Order: sequence, then structure tokens, then C-alpha cells
Amino acid sequence: MPITHSAAWQELTARREELSTRHLRELFAEDPDRFARLSLSVDGLLADFSKQRIDGRTLELLIELARSADIVRWRERMFAGEPINTSENRAVMHPALRHLKLTPFPTADHDVMPEVREVRAQMRAFSERVRGGLWRGFSGEAIRDVVNIGIGGSDLGPKMVVRALSSYQRAGLRMHFVSNLDSAHLAPLLDSLDPRSTLFIVASKTFTTQETMLNAFTARQWLCAAAGEQAARALPLHFVAVSSAVDKVREFGLPPENIFRMWDWVGGRYSLWSAVGLPIALAIGMTGFERLLAGAQAMDNHFCHAPLERNLPVLMAMIGIWNTNFLGAETCAVLPYNEALRFLPSFLQQLEMESNGKTVGRDGLPLSCHANPIVWGEIGSNGQHAFFQLLHQGGWLVPSDFIASAHSDYPLPGHQAPLMANFLAQSAALAFGKTEAEARSELQAAGVPADKITELLPNKVFAGNQPSTTLLLPRLSPYHLGMLLALYEHKVFVQGVVWGINSFDQWGVELGKQLAGRLLPALCGEVGTEGLDPSTRALIGWCREYGNF
Repeated sequence: MPITHSAAWQELTARREELSTRHLRELFAEDPDRFARLSLSVDGLLADFSKQRIDGRTLELLIELARSADIVRWRERMFAGEPINTSENRAVMHPALRHLKLTPFPTADHDVMPEVREVRAQMRAFSERVRGGLWRGFSGEAIRDVVNIGIGGSDLGPKMVVRALSSYQRAGLRMHFVSNLDSAHLAPLLDSLDPRSTLFIVASKTFTTQETMLNAFTARQWLCAAAGEQAARALPLHFVAVSSAVDKVREFGLPPENIFRMWDWVGGRYSLWSAVGLPIALAIGMTGFERLLAGAQAMDNHFCHAPLERNLPVLMAMIGIWNTNFLGAETCAVLPYNEALRFLPSFLQQLEMESNGKTVGRDGLPLSCHANPIVWGEIGSNGQHAFFQLLHQGGWLVPSDFIASAHSDYPLPGHQAPLMANFLAQSAALAFGKTEAEARSELQAAGVPADKITELLPNKVFAGNQPSTTLLLPRLSPYHLGMLLALYEHKVFVQGVVWGINSFDQWGVELGKQLAGRLLPALCGEVGTEGLDPSTRALIGWCREYGNF
């Protein structure tokens, strides 16, 4: 039965009508304890849902909806290692990657932990040698620059975490990330590097990803040209790979000891906890990386054991479903007030939209409701001077996640308090707005003439009633960052279950790749353009006339 036919869905639809005329100002005025009832702290991570357009009964119905979708059973199936990625007949076991207990996972009969621990030990030994200056390049110099070559989950995850934990990084070891086929991404970087002290990490599960492999071959050519007669010896000193395609990595020229293993039960967007996180281990040390894993495991444990009505990922997921499917929101903004979280919105874009950006369910039938909203965002301080005007007065419903850490990792006198004041002010302003009476009183107090007040008044009114969640970390430590990221992962999983989606495949990325493979020979003049649509044929002609390929 489609989830939209469930009793909870029908009751929520009726509930929406009851709440449609209620403003957040009223909901707060009626319940002085609203914050206490609609906030939750888990191991130092505070989530405040009180500025969401819900009340107690709505939350009860949302939890009933989660139960109707059999969330508990689906959660058990994932953690038991069942192949819940049905279209590819694969288990979904990224939680095993942050399982730090000396116990089997998922079961004693099917324990993946020995091989996971083996790769972790390999990561530790390698990262300690590089960080300690013992891993030397072909000329005997220590590594000073590390370049991660990947795309998608092999780029967004480690890049985001390395940036987020920059205050924990080892001085003298610079981290770089290359993903784009555009040579403007790789060429200037190579020009700034010394091949004698540069290490490349090629991260590709299949070792066939076009963008990654083209950049990897270009980097290999650059290194070999610099090494000259030492090229064969230099390659394994300056390249390692994260892949499951051992034979292809060997063809690239790397020995087995330079290969960090991947598994088919790890999806790309869930892979930063694996050897894809090698740049993280190099940047903050393997002990710091394991603190990241520990934070994620703490959220795993909370997700598995907390009752649904006090379960942070479940609450986030169901409130998101309320905003999307009942209030009609089409987008969700991610607004970190922490410069180190600059890449978090793009990471969450992939996590959420690649997982649940679908219109077909697990059963192969069209969904009975809309699924994932468009996820976007920016550093909040910058957004205030860019798109917050639309959030406040544009008339669109845009739920937002406000994220900050109370403690600054780069303290400068007088900076953190104004930052946090803006962080708190924006969510309050979006929620409560400014009434016409408040605006009029403000203008009168400023001595504005009556005729001018009439002219200015419409521009001074803020509708408010924009829903938001506030997520506060005590500080942006590896542990609490791990908690935050695992929170979003489980939120996506819960929403996928409710919508009836397989959140762990991504067939939508295939068509463009296939077409690009067909168009490449035409762009290079190796084949004609017969059979292509008129627009593409004309565009190929234009590109061939003006391009340099």
C-alpha cells in the first residue's frame, strides 16, 4: 500500500489544514516550554526543532507515519547486512566502517570487521610514515603536498572533512583536491607543486571513472617527466590508490601494497569513513580519523536504540517530510555559520539528492508523493548579504538548517560573539518576522513623518513563519563532526524508507555518462554527427570551430 494511503498520512493531511493559519509566534506564545519539548541533545550535539511549524500532535502523527513505513524493521535490516540495495542486490554496511568495538559486524557468521580493521591498520601505518617524514619521494625528500584525485563521494566527503577539521591539521603538509575534467582545476595546481615532494591519492572504486582517471594519467605523466630515468621507481613512491579494482590499479603501475581496498557494500557518498578518508587521516592523523569514526558510531548507536519519538535522525527526517509533503516546500537551505563547514552544503547535496532524488520506488512503480527537495546552501554570514532577502521577504517557503559550533577553532578577539549573534538572530527573524504594528511603531520612534511611514511600511514588514532547525555543536571536533554527518546519513535513510525509495542506487547519473561517451568521438572529429539531435550537432560544430581539443 502506498504510504499516502496510510491512516497517519491522512491524519497529517487534515492536521496541515488545522495548522495552516497558525503562525510560529502563536505556537510559542501558547507554549512557554516549547523549546524544552522540541529540542534534543545527544552527546553534546543540540538540535532545536522548536522553530519548525509543528506542534505536539503533529509530531506524534509523524512518528506514527514512520512506524507505518516500518522504519524499525528497515533499520534492523540495514544493520544486519541484508541486501537492502535491492536494484544492485547489495548490502549497505557503511556503519561497519566506523564500528570500533572488538565485536563482529554485522553478524558473527558474516563479519566484515577483520578486513575493515586490516585496511584501517594499513591507513595508520601509511599516514604515520607520511606525516612523520619517513615516506620519501624519488629524490629522497619528504612529502609536503598531498593531492586527492577523485570525484563525487571520493572527493566531496574527504574534501569537506579536511576543510572542516583544518584546525587539527599537521603543519607543513598541504592537502589538495582535484575532481574536475576542466584542466583549469589540475594544471595550475601542478604548476605550484614540486614533483619530488608530492603524493597523489587516486580514489575510484572501479578505477574507470572518466574524470578521475584522466586527471590521474595526467598527474602520472607530469611526475614521470620530472623523474626522468627514475620514473618506474618514482611512481609507487608518489601514487597510492583507493579502489576495489586491483587489476586495473596494477595496470596503472602500482604494486599491491599501494592499494587501499574498497568494498561493493560501500556507496560512494557514504565512503569517507573508508580508505576514501585517507586524506583525512593524513591531514589530522589516524587517531583524529578514528575520533571522527567514534562520533559517527555514537550516532549509529543512538539511531539504533533511542525510541523513535526521541530519535534525532528520525525526528529530522520526519520533520523534513512534513515540510516537503504537507507544507509544500520544494527546497531546503543548509546554512553553516562556520567557515570550516564551507563544503558541507555541497556534500549534503550529493548525500540527499543522489540518494532520494527519484520518482520511482523500490517496487518499480511511480511514487505516490514528491520525494527529496532541492538542497542548497552557503556559509550563513555570506548568505545574509546575498539570498537572505528572498528568505525573509520573497514569499517562498524555504525550510533551513542553521549549523554552528559554540567554540571557535580560530579564536580572534571580538569575532565569535557577533558571529553567534547573527546565527541566532537570523533563525529568530525568519521564524517570528516583524508585524505591521511593530514596523509602524519602529518608524514612529525614529521620527519618520506619517506620510513617509505609509510609503515605507510595506517594505518594513517581515512575514516570518519560515521553519528552521538549529544544530549546535560544542566545537567542531572530529567526534562531533562525525556525529553530525552520521545524523544526516540516517535522516536520508529514514526519508527514503518512508517515501518507498532505494536510497542506495543512483541510476540517474548514468545517461549523461553514456551520451558523453558517444559525443566524445564526434567532438574530436573521429566520427560524424549523424543521428544526433539538431541542437547537439550545431553545438558540436561551434565547439570544433572555436575549441582547442
